[in-house]
Amino acid sequence: MASYFNNISKVAFEGRTSSNPLAYKFYDANAVVAGKTMNEWLRFGLAYWHAMTGTGSDPFGAGTMQRGWDRYSGMDQAKARVEAAFELMDILDMPYFCFHDRDIAPEGDTLQETNKNLDVIVALIKENMKSSGRKLLWNTANMFSNPRFVHGAATTCNADVYAYAAAQVKKQLEVGLELGAENYVFWGGREGYETLLNTDMKFELDNLARFFHMAKDYAKEIGFNAQFLIEPKPKEPSKHQYDFDSATTIAFLKTYGLDQVFKLNIEANHATLAGHTFEHELHVARINGMLGSIDANQGDELLGWDTDEFPTNLYSTTLAMYEIIKNGGLGSGGVNFDAKTRRASFEPEDLVYSHIAGMDSFARGLQVAAKLLEDRVLENIIDDRYSSFKSGIGADVLAGKANFKSLESYAMQNNPIVNKSGRQEQIKSVLNQYIMNV
Repeated sequence: MASYFNNISKVAFEGRTSSNPLAYKFYDANAVVAGKTMNEWLRFGLAYWHAMTGTGSDPFGAGTMQRGWDRYSGMDQAKARVEAAFELMDILDMPYFCFHDRDIAPEGDTLQETNKNLDVIVALIKENMKSSGRKLLWNTANMFSNPRFVHGAATTCNADVYAYAAAQVKKQLEVGLELGAENYVFWGGREGYETLLNTDMKFELDNLARFFHMAKDYAKEIGFNAQFLIEPKPKEPSKHQYDFDSATTIAFLKTYGLDQVFKLNIEANHATLAGHTFEHELHVARINGMLGSIDANQGDELLGWDTDEFPTNLYSTTLAMYEIIKNGGLGSGGVNFDAKTRRASFEPEDLVYSHIAGMDSFARGLQVAAKLLEDRVLENIIDDRYSSFKSGIGADVLAGKANFKSLESYAMQNNPIVNKSGRQEQIKSVLNQYIMNV
């Protein structure tokens, strides 16, 4: 079998002092951190759409990526991409991968032809999974690229499109079952609106909920027990998407009785597009018992769109792993690299370098977060900050013994109110120490 990555050897852990660009400095798959191996905590996954189908094109220029499989077309290219994907996962020793249906196989002239194309590639993927031990973290349906979805998919104003979207998801649930997917993701690529002047929002939300209930019912019917996930995003390509952020998505799920079926797949760059930090979105999902998986990337604070850069910000990965450890891990979820090399990083080797950078960044974040939790650094700070609720009138509030009359009576004693400093700068300094010294 030909190599698509210039016969690069499998990347090994060499430690932080290594100068080898094709070695892990922090990611040691079998190293135990906070009671689990790094591999168990992180469950890294390859994003098929960026790694295997990304071209490097942007609104101002054509694609730049040099990919050996691009010398083919149609189904031949799809088959070559499978070979290349499993070669890359072998080089990185990456256990999982993810895909949209249209990433792995081209559309035909009819839905029947499209499904036949999928069946051929799914069979090939299944063979490679069996021989390599790689697993499918999640799959999903691309219901945003084709012009038929101009008005949305499950929120479209066109019933014919709604039916087509249902057929497409039905097929992907069957594919997930066939390949043993551990999760199934719904990303509302065009589930939103451009203007309220021609939009019945309540109607569209009701239809979206109906769609999710039908998907749940069909998965149960065929015995597909994967965790359902929704991936929040505030905008792009729609002006306003219905799964704006974690809080909005959780409210939707609770409103429509879907909160026991779904968890969230949180993406870092989507968080910043919503005006939040990555750790905020993870925290909101965690405290609501709905943190399921993550898309690992980062955005550029100077750019206002979804740049999907490989994650290298250690503050972000540390605080993300802090939430994930407190969550007890990601269950059946994982850390999927929804990230693409920059347009100027166009050689095949850059895919290896970029994944090493991302995997090391999350491994380092895991190490630091575990030490912060072991030393109870932030827990002690938070316990002290809210200590006034541990006794006296504060304890009465928490015990349900207080009411407005008793609180007014207490306040009218006119005892001096003394606030403590939040010491945010000192806390960040401590965080710096841990990142640099652990």
